[in-house]
Amino acid sequence: MFDHVAASFATFVAAARHRLSSEQTGATAVEYALMVGLIAVVLIAGVTLFGGQLNTFFNGLGTKLNIVPAAPAAPAAG
Repeated sequence: MFDHVAASFATFVAAARHRLSSEQTGATAVEYALMVGLIAVVLIAGVTLFGGQLNTFFNGLGTKLNIVPAAPAAPAAG
């Protein structure tokens, strides 16, 4: 009888460990999603704030390197 109780307890502990490790994985995924969201917000804010200055900088750099800007794409027929 003791063997049966010990086996049941061991099964319970194994299931609890598996469940806790699965919950840890879910929490990690949420943390990564929050980090990706924060990075996206920072990038959008940076481009909004410094977009004009970056455009001027890269256009000046292209001029110094004698790079001809690409022609705008032709509108689609139809």
